[in-house]
Amino acid sequence: MFTDTHTHLDFPQFDGDREEVIARALDTGVQLVVNVGADMASSQASVALAEQYPAIYAAVGVHPHDAKTVSEQELEELRKLAAHPKVVAIGEIGLDFYRDLSPRDVQRRVFRQFLNLAAELGKPVIIHDRDAHQEVQGILRDWVRSLPQNSPLLRHPGTLHCFSGDLDMAQKMVELGFFIGVDGPLTYKNARRLPEIVRALPLECLLIETDAPYLPPHPHRGQRNEPAYVRLIAEAMAQLKAIPVDEVARVTTHNARVLFNLPGKQKD
Repeated sequence: MFTDTHTHLDFPQFDGDREEVIARALDTGVQLVVNVGADMASSQASVALAEQYPAIYAAVGVHPHDAKTVSEQELEELRKLAAHPKVVAIGEIGLDFYRDLSPRDVQRRVFRQFLNLAAELGKPVIIHDRDAHQEVQGILRDWVRSLPQNSPLLRHPGTLHCFSGDLDMAQKMVELGFFIGVDGPLTYKNARRLPEIVRALPLECLLIETDAPYLPPHPHRGQRNEPAYVRLIAEAMAQLKAIPVDEVARVTTHNARVLFNLPGKQKD
């Protein structure tokens, strides 16, 4: 059974067949899904989906593209929303210096505000990092070191979604307790760095995710992605590690349960 730890099923790309997409995921062995907020509206929609479907859990946060829209009032509203019992993480949050749709100083400030919120609530973070590797590492390192000794986040503070850094960065983040999120690009013929990372890191440090509707795995490139395709990522991971795909499913689901406190058997 698989766990897709990063989807956006509330996005308009699924408005025409959302129920069928979710049913297809369940039919192909996806037992748990984390639907991730990108702004206030999608965070609210994620919680609504989690209320409707037992297999879906929610994360709430604001993508760095929209950091410039975050006000103190919105932060307070997200704090209240994060208290919902099916909200398992704060995210996606972070830095995006590729598109720079929000000023970088604003991105940094809002990123730290959400990290502080996660620390306050004891909920792990889902990190977006694009072309900001050094700053993301520094901010996360300082944040983890600032956590109180009784924080539930000290062991596993979060995950780096759709990881795009190098092996050195991955190893440093794993040392801090972070998981590494692996998406469809692992299956691309021109993938180089991500397969190296998957081979090098223990399976116990990895999560599988689709980022649906984006980044569809091969052979679905150019199409809309969906959670049912998470199996293709698991199969690519199994091939790289020369282990059965069922082992990838078991361990990555265990990892997701430990990080997000999801139901089912787990051992921290």
